[in-house]
Amino acid sequence: MQEPFTSRDVIALTGITPRQLQWWDERRIVVPARQGHRRLYSMEDLAEVAVICELRSRGFSLQRVRKVMRFLQREFGKRLAHTVSGASDYHLLTDGRTLYLETSPQQIVDILKNTRQPMLTICLSDTVRQVRAVIRAKKSSTNTMSRSSRKVKQAS
Repeated sequence: MQEPFTSRDVIALTGITPRQLQWWDERRIVVPARQGHRRLYSMEDLAEVAVICELRSRGFSLQRVRKVMRFLQREFGKRLAHTVSGASDYHLLTDGRTLYLETSPQQIVDILKNTRQPMLTICLSDTVRQVRAVIRAKKSSTNTMSRSSRKVKQAS
């Protein structure tokens, strides 16, 4: 089982501000587990924060992002992180005003035939993979530093 991430970890991994993270929790956008006053985020929570940050950086309001998350929950009965963690890649598509979900290459073709504006593609599963890669890299560097410290102590 994956160890939970602290607020500090989530901030470091996603670039979100501490106040944004707190506000999202207060508004029940991403709700972490609690241990006393500490917020503890699961990998799914972290993935959702990363995807929301990506959408926000692309100019989408938090209200629209909430609608997307509710749609995914309602249509798939799963959280955003579960929706994008399967064998197939899911993508959000936009014409600048609306977000669409692509679940297969055939669906994107149908969407593009019916729209005259260019679409921006955000690969949700790539965002989740990027966050996981950063976590693995941080763990690897921590383990390497721990081994180096042990070798120095052993040599003393």
